[in-house]
Amino acid sequence: MPTRKARPLKLLTYVVRRLLLLIPVFFGVTLITFTIGFVIPVDPVHAWAGQHASGEQLERIREMLGFNLPFHEQYFRYVSRLAQFDFGLMPSDGFRPVSEELALRFPATLELTAYAMTLAVLLGVPAGILSATRKDRLPDHITRAIALSGVSIPVFWLGILLLYLFYGIMQIGAFAPIGRLSLENQSWYDFGCPFACENRKTGIVTLDSLLLGRFDVFWDGLGHLILPAFVLAYTTMALITRMMRSSMLEVLGQDYIKAARAKGLSERVVIKKHAKRNALIPTTTVIGLSFGGLLGGAVLTETVFTYPGMGQWAVNMLILLDFTGVMALTFITALIYVFANLFVDIVYAYLDPRIRLE
Repeated sequence: MPTRKARPLKLLTYVVRRLLLLIPVFFGVTLITFTIGFVIPVDPVHAWAGQHASGEQLERIREMLGFNLPFHEQYFRYVSRLAQFDFGLMPSDGFRPVSEELALRFPATLELTAYAMTLAVLLGVPAGILSATRKDRLPDHITRAIALSGVSIPVFWLGILLLYLFYGIMQIGAFAPIGRLSLENQSWYDFGCPFACENRKTGIVTLDSLLLGRFDVFWDGLGHLILPAFVLAYTTMALITRMMRSSMLEVLGQDYIKAARAKGLSERVVIKKHAKRNALIPTTTVIGLSFGGLLGGAVLTETVFTYPGMGQWAVNMLILLDFTGVMALTFITALIYVFANLFVDIVYAYLDPRIRLE
């Protein structure tokens, strides 16, 4: 086992090595996405220019976007722009820069994902532990039923059901049905400003409103987050619960757990100090990958609740055949998964110092 002084150095070396591996991942993702957009048998220029555009207008757009160049030249220009964090222009939106739309959409999805994952972890991990420690008893049956419904119920159906229940029937004003803020607060928050503005500092509504002392905006933003965050959290919580239960049952059967009990340790100490930490290792994988998936864009949830995040934007880009936006989303999603995996590996090392970082 490495010493305490050597382990941070090994961790830093491991992180640097993993970041260097981003380079081939970068080229692989860009090559695949660009190739798909290049060979697809659809001419997006017709969709952007309209049905009544002349051949001369279509050719002018192709020349402006570089679509008349060979594949390798187009790809080289695309990679060169990405290296400068330039994701190109969106022809479907008046040739607006993709970076501006990402600056508006990504914080929204980040905020929704953060609340959903926090709720999923806070509920899923204790539920999995409770289910494993009360195996084949009433708490276990209830927990497994909830988890089974979470992985079985379609996300869009659950979202529509909650909207109908809380907003249609019960008409609870605290649960806003769509968007991020009510109409009276949208102008205050500068939703049209892509980067840091007077009231829009980070793009995260609840954080910015707290920093500026606007608690009315905070509660308004939180009300818009409750239902979509719960829909996302419910499915993820079910996965975390099932994985935590399975891991705990496996750990509780190990010899060191039996030895701890034989020493006379209380069941609470055995669960908290010995079993829980080891059972969290495989559960961390589910948490990390789920967070990466949600952060890449919760398409169905954001569409049902008209939430202006990455998922809803992805649907719009696909409908409008805007491959510039689609490729930017694909690239961002790939990076999110890579960093999520890196974070999971680092957490592994924290949970179990015996794991070697190589």
